Amino acid sequence: MTIKAFNIIESTLREGEQFAPAHFTPSQKIAIAERLDEFGVEYLELTSPCASPQSAADLRTVAALPLRAKVLTHVRCHLDDARLAIDTGADGIDVLFGTSSAMREFSHGKSVDEIIDAGTEVVRYIQSQGLEVRFSSEDSFRSEPRDLLRVYQAIDRLHPQRVGLADTVGIATPNQVLEMVSMVRKAVDCDIEFHAHNDTGCAIANAFAALEAGATHIDTTVLGIGERNGIVPLSGMIARLLSVHPELVAHYRLEILPELDRMVADMVGIEIPFNAAITGDTAFHHKAGMHTNAVQRPLELRNLRPGAFRTAAHRDGGPSVDRPPRDREPRLYARVDTDRPGTTGHDRRGQATGGRGTPQQRGARRSVAGLNPGLGENNGNTD
Repeated sequence: MTIKAFNIIESTLREGEQFAPAHFTPSQKIAIAERLDEFGVEYLELTSPCASPQSAADLRTVAALPLRAKVLTHVRCHLDDARLAIDTGADGIDVLFGTSSAMREFSHGKSVDEIIDAGTEVVRYIQSQGLEVRFSSEDSFRSEPRDLLRVYQAIDRLHPQRVGLADTVGIATPNQVLEMVSMVRKAVDCDIEFHAHNDTGCAIANAFAALEAGATHIDTTVLGIGERNGIVPLSGMIARLLSVHPELVAHYRLEILPELDRMVADMVGIEIPFNAAITGDTAFHHKAGMHTNAVQRPLELRNLRPGAFRTAAHRDGGPSVDRPPRDREPRLYARVDTDRPGTTGHDRRGQATGGRGTPQQRGARRSVAGLNPGLGENNGNTD
């Protein structure tokens, strides 16, 4: 199926708060919300106001900001939770109910019929208050498909904005996601939201498979932070779509991604992973001779172009995503060759030069990454 729609439900202020080192202050939450809104996300999801009085106060504060993004909160499928959420000024409410046999037996003890009854009551109440509503099954991929379809079809008859599938424990494979979302797509008329955990490293691949199967909304967080190993990283999801369906992400301000990742990384006290899509330190660096030769030619050995992710300061010669920031310890990872015996470099025509490499390569070897506009980078000015 061709991907026809893509909307971001950005959950750094909900799922991201469940990341072990995360303790966002009210001012940090405002900064994150405003920057994500500037980037262009369609939705911001915040922690349930039932979690604590501070969570409720922070939700009210963010909901009152002059944002283009809609503000959502995420609550249990209980009328008391829904009533409290409605009073915060949020634009919509995401409700969830565990549907797997394990959740039904050991968590809430409800039957499928009872889940449908409770979901119907809560969804109707939220709709009566004029708010957007999504009903999601928790632990979807350990639920019986026939149970899921019964629940989703019952809720779909109420005409919610979305139903949601959640790979709560990160167990699904892309093929399983494709099959499950395709099944739900045929069964409901409303939009479909997908929430992928990254316990087995499949979150981005699973989210992309969900879109291919007909999902319309993907949950992300900055850097993928969240419970355990987190969920789909915003920059990674953008990179995946940019490489195959650039029209789906053309309206986002991509140049903000490096700053977003750095801001949240600093807030939670971690480094941006070296292999983070787009924003990792080595994302646009090349070391092998053939690679560094190729990036100077029209036929490039890379998928994404760093120029799309530079701010105005970067274009004016400041630190850029493909150059390590000047105030950080320089690293030697941008060497384009080695002086080991038998190592062969290549000149600009791609011809072997022997162990010493070309003069440009030897110059790059003597420099550290980001300090010499040599063969391994693009001078920070052009693509």
